[in-house]
Amino acid sequence: MENTFHAACVQNDASENITENLSRSEELVRESAAAGADLITLPEFFSCLDIQKEGLITKPHSEKSHPALKHFQSLADELSKWILLGSITIKAEKGLFYNCSYMLNTSGTIIARYPKIHLFDVDLGKNNSYRESRQVKPGDKTTVASTPWGKLGMTICYDIRFPHLYRTLAQAGAELLTIPAAFTKKTGEAHWHILNRARAIECGAFVISACMPGVHGKGETFGHSLIVNPWGEILADGGSEEGFVVAKINLDEVSRARNMIPALRHDRPFNAQKSLSAAAE
Repeated sequence: MENTFHAACVQNDASENITENLSRSEELVRESAAAGADLITLPEFFSCLDIQKEGLITKPHSEKSHPALKHFQSLADELSKWILLGSITIKAEKGLFYNCSYMLNTSGTIIARYPKIHLFDVDLGKNNSYRESRQVKPGDKTTVASTPWGKLGMTICYDIRFPHLYRTLAQAGAELLTIPAAFTKKTGEAHWHILNRARAIECGAFVISACMPGVHGKGETFGHSLIVNPWGEILADGGSEEGFVVAKINLDEVSRARNMIPALRHDRPFNAQKSLSAAAE
């Protein structure tokens, strides 16, 4: 496997118009490919996002008919680049959909898919609430994709708040972790950089997180796509506007970090203890 490559995070400002979103995100993918990126990642909901009181507008399709999937399979083949579709929505039963990330190889073949496990059901105050579980069927399996550079653990957005998921991926051999997102501006300002750095440090892994910027109906997303090395250093930050960032990834840094602080080898089984007062009873 190759030890070094260049990764890119594209951050397009999506709307309800799929045609416009695909055109703009393709433009940014082409620019990042021209800048030397070997792996190009897109945000969560990059093909369609509008946020209304009644929920997310993402225009789900079946996997076979999804226009974004077909579009970028052709583009990956044309550019001969690996492309991670941060997430698109795929129809499920009972009117629900999966929030699903796809890894495409240089021929446009689907190498791996990951339906988001953890759903964003939160109350941020001042009528700023989200109930992803009303629309989304959660996944129930982790996904590790094999790439020319190493194993890549796939996650999406709110997953970032569940460190045991990333521990599981790292223990399964993932040296690269992707966290495409449409993080809210409020939570992003408070937590986005810290959480990305924490997941990289805990796992001794590179974190590649394409995050959407902009205003989408009644919601605003944070942007600031990040590429973080295994020591927790930020290699690239996409800022708050549309665009892309590229950074060089040297996987030797993974083994170096994991040898310096071999926490993944120090995991020990333990039992949850009852409180002292309960135990005394």
